[in-house]
Amino acid sequence: MDEQANEQANEQAGEHVGGHREPAGGAVPRTVIENCAVAVVDAVGTEYARGHIVVAGQVIESVGPGPAPKDLEHVVRRVDGTGHLATPGLVNTHHHFYQWLTRGLAQDSNLFDWLVELYPTWARIDEPMVHAAASGSLAVMARGGVTTAMDHHYVFPRGAGDLLGAEIRAAAELGVRFTAARGSMDRGASDGGLPPDFAVESTEEALRATEEAVDTHHDPSFGSMLQIAVAPCSPFSVSTELMREAAELARRKGVRLHTHGSETVEEEKFCHELFGMGPTDYFESTGWLGADVWMAHCVHMNDADIAAFARTGTGVAHCPSSNARLAAGIARVPDMLAAGVPVGLGVDGTASNESGELHTELRNALLINRLRGGEKAMDARTALRLGTYGGAQVLGRAAEVGSLEPGKLADLVLWKLDGLAHASIADPVAALVFGAAAPVTLSLVGGRPVVENGRLVHADEDAIARRTREQARRLARIAGLA
Repeated sequence: MDEQANEQANEQAGEHVGGHREPAGGAVPRTVIENCAVAVVDAVGTEYARGHIVVAGQVIESVGPGPAPKDLEHVVRRVDGTGHLATPGLVNTHHHFYQWLTRGLAQDSNLFDWLVELYPTWARIDEPMVHAAASGSLAVMARGGVTTAMDHHYVFPRGAGDLLGAEIRAAAELGVRFTAARGSMDRGASDGGLPPDFAVESTEEALRATEEAVDTHHDPSFGSMLQIAVAPCSPFSVSTELMREAAELARRKGVRLHTHGSETVEEEKFCHELFGMGPTDYFESTGWLGADVWMAHCVHMNDADIAAFARTGTGVAHCPSSNARLAAGIARVPDMLAAGVPVGLGVDGTASNESGELHTELRNALLINRLRGGEKAMDARTALRLGTYGGAQVLGRAAEVGSLEPGKLADLVLWKLDGLAHASIADPVAALVFGAAAPVTLSLVGGRPVVENGRLVHADEDAIARRTREQARRLARIAGLA
């Protein structure tokens, strides 16, 4: 969006969002948010019933109780947060954007049956489809408070175009911070894997393309909008050679590693039959435990598995809705946290979590973990921490995002809690987590608005919806589903 359009958006943003103007002389502009409840999500759980946040450029300058200091210079925008809760922006730690085009299919399947049914369709995606799907996935997440997104893309049909580039382009268009996990599969059905042979790469192709993605796109600097992770798909779709060499590649390049782990009982059985050991032992044998690694799901973890993750600092992306949708089970998140395992939240692909929204995962994480562990297994503030600081930990960005502390990037969300759905809940954090999905009045990424009054600033939601519908129908025709 150009500057004129951005100015117009700010002017039209309503009574809770103040006007915006640029300071003269190249001074660092400040945005002041005040009169709101604030959940800092720092190490001691600081909260203010009525507080303020000052943003200077792309970073948080100060956070505290009461109104902001009156003598601040170069204030270009004042936001009246009355009736709102300010939190760090949500951090999504596991997703598959391309699945936006296959929502609602294989509705009553477990993971393995679901994959077998959908892989032949997914193997027909191309660049326009992936761009549309990424735009839809990112748009819904951003509108629901996500400021740092992540995607694990591992399906690369031959001749399909630049699929990773399509996702990267979509994230830049919406203004969301992005970790692109370059996935891979080299174990097709003829080698005992689940995906059809035409949906996988050779080991050499996968490693070469992954290294190229890191070299081309990864930005390790403070405030980076784009980072790359190395991400072979799963033990049942990837050879041991690819797992080992991918880990070596990631460490040589200084990037993080990601894969699926311990998602289902079928996976546990598969690993014992193929490797003679369970998933965690297999991961350790291939160099896949460490503080630079995070795994999606980790539902079926015994005490020894959790201890190994804690000992090595290996992180977990907890995906409660997807795990429930596929009847995978309930991850032992309270036990992981008690052991010191870093845990964040993930949407997972929208073919197994059709809402595609991370803020609903705050509530679902709390409720589902109480089903397993009782009424004290998880509270609202722990759920919020999973979706913010916990996610920043597993992505390796806790020094930059995940809490509202001075010096960190100004990735924050202002949630409207004075409307019909939330106004009678006195505790704002409980309103956000226990209550209905709260509207987002303002979402900032590096101090720049990406959502205003529930609408995207940099993209046309109706146009995105239209493109996703068109590309979903196109994929269905190509795959013989329509």
